[in-house]
Amino acid sequence: MKTPQTVSWIGPRPTAWQITAILFVGTIGILIPGVQPVVLGALLTEQHINLSQLGHAASVELLVMGATAALAAALLAPRQLRTVCIAAGLILALGNYFTPLARGETVTAVRAITGAAGGLLIWITASMIARSAAPDRWAGIYLTVQTLAQFIFAAMMTSWINPDHAVHGDFALLAVAGLICAVAAFALPSAFVALPKGAGEVEGSFAIPPPRGFAALGVPFLLMMCIVGIWVYYDPIAQQAGLSPHISGMAVYISLAFQVLGGTLATLTAGRLKWFPVFVICVAVDFGMIALLGARPSALLFLVDAAVFGFIWLFILPFLVPMTIEADPSRRSAVLISGVALLGASLGPTLAGMIITPDDTRGALWFGAACLFLSLGIATGLRFVKKLP
Repeated sequence: MKTPQTVSWIGPRPTAWQITAILFVGTIGILIPGVQPVVLGALLTEQHINLSQLGHAASVELLVMGATAALAAALLAPRQLRTVCIAAGLILALGNYFTPLARGETVTAVRAITGAAGGLLIWITASMIARSAAPDRWAGIYLTVQTLAQFIFAAMMTSWINPDHAVHGDFALLAVAGLICAVAAFALPSAFVALPKGAGEVEGSFAIPPPRGFAALGVPFLLMMCIVGIWVYYDPIAQQAGLSPHISGMAVYISLAFQVLGGTLATLTAGRLKWFPVFVICVAVDFGMIALLGARPSALLFLVDAAVFGFIWLFILPFLVPMTIEADPSRRSAVLISGVALLGASLGPTLAGMIITPDDTRGALWFGAACLFLSLGIATGLRFVKKLP
């Protein structure tokens, strides 16, 4: 049953070509999280960076990407979208072109610039989703498409590009994607209608979400801290369970496949399922998956865990959009979801890494469980406290 907030678009509905272009540029903007292990691993292998610098480059790029997407949503009016997209696409292309020429922490600086460009592209897509008639469905489509794209690009990099030229080949592929993104900008609408302002706010002012909107944003932030904070340590978790690298490698591909399934099912069920029951069930299943990892599972159970964990990952995220709109009907908070989720994803592994040791990664599981519990508490409060006068 649809809520009043999801009946119609805010502003005119983009054409099919415009929606395709909007989803495309946002997908290119968020491409790097799925291929970071491949491209940064190639930089490490060819001694452009060391292990510590690899961590810096990965974290900084995601942090800047999330911060840019969030700040753009809060500060920028959705105008001159084509100009913004052309500039962001060209910067993305140049950043990827120059990355193989950099060494050491210069790589981190270049990746920060590409992260900012990616954040602007994500903002364009998030702006459309927040204004759509069915934001949960479009969020599911976006998540599914971006996961497929990340999988395809990772497969192309590992199968098509000569390992002896991996650095230049990988980043050349990303640079071309940036150039195509700049061309796709011409298919974008010129602007989106501004979201409703609160009392006393003027056009172009800093649109601060209401307190309930801020609280709602805590849910995707904590949820992504949990998911990514555990996910990046799947390999050492597998090793400490006595499993081979082959099993942990299989877990990655199985998880990606089930992420696509989860995003697809979320898209198909959007508008038919209420967000709160879905959230509670998914959180309960994730608690079970975390407990299973802590029990040092067999190879089969480890792969099942990766499949379920991946499925829940993409299935639950689209339902956070109607949750946020319910908390903040102005949809100003909804535009911030992608950026805030990326911030949580970038901080999760760093914070989890502070409480683990090379011989015991269970601290990451406790950290993830704590974040999951807090997100459930906030979501429950938003669901029931709103009924009070």
